[in-house]
Amino acid sequence: MTRLLSTIITLVAVVAPTTNAWLCATTRSQQQRTTSALFSTAETETEAAADALKTTYSLDGEDIRGPATPLGNFVLVKTKDALTATTGGILLPDEAKERPTEGVVIAAGPGKLHPHTGIRIHNPVKAGDSVLYGMFDGAPIKYNDEECQMIRDDDVLLFYEGAAMTLDNVQPCRDYVLVELEEEDLETASGIVIAATVTSEDIPNQGIVAKVGEGRLTSSGKFSESPVQPGDMVKFKDYAGNEVRIDGKPYSLVKMVDILATLNV
Repeated sequence: MTRLLSTIITLVAVVAPTTNAWLCATTRSQQQRTTSALFSTAETETEAAADALKTTYSLDGEDIRGPATPLGNFVLVKTKDALTATTGGILLPDEAKERPTEGVVIAAGPGKLHPHTGIRIHNPVKAGDSVLYGMFDGAPIKYNDEECQMIRDDDVLLFYEGAAMTLDNVQPCRDYVLVELEEEDLETASGIVIAATVTSEDIPNQGIVAKVGEGRLTSSGKFSESPVQPGDMVKFKDYAGNEVRIDGKPYSLVKMVDILATLNV
């Protein structure tokens, strides 16, 4: 029994220093990792703060404290450059260009409240989307030294993602319908071929539905379905459409209420 106790005491005397050394080494390693993580976090926060200090915002030439945030159904749009040629291929000088109606969404409000139900009507566009809107819609502003427009979501005719409009990526907004127009080539006496849709005697007022929006807003705050579907031949009011060329073909954006009849056979 005495020998056994002696052996146990010897083992404890040998193991205890080794265990203490291991615990001390482990503690030092954990402390080093914690210190390193703290320094890394501090450096990241410092860099973020420095980046934030570098970012400045301005509105109409005056510095503002932070980014502009549209409210309700307002949309802040950076206008794209106007085209340098007419549909007939004639180049225009800069002063003859019409004001651009196409732009990229910088920021968008959450949407407006329905006046009767108080339901929030979602904004159909978001930051990064490209939009097409009416020529005289919105208010021009200069944001961060760039030409912009503050429009409403009701002003948006269609929107899309990507660098350019294609039939695959465009989406008519709300109660708009995208109609492909019938295009017939006419030849003048001198042999110049022009599109019939650009002559004043032939106002486009019918075509084939290519795409439809989500519907028309009802008094309940919900959207009704479109009365027409892609593939339908339709006739709409004269001068009711907003003409646009997509993939080289003529289209018109028409409100659902301006479509007079379907001409399906």
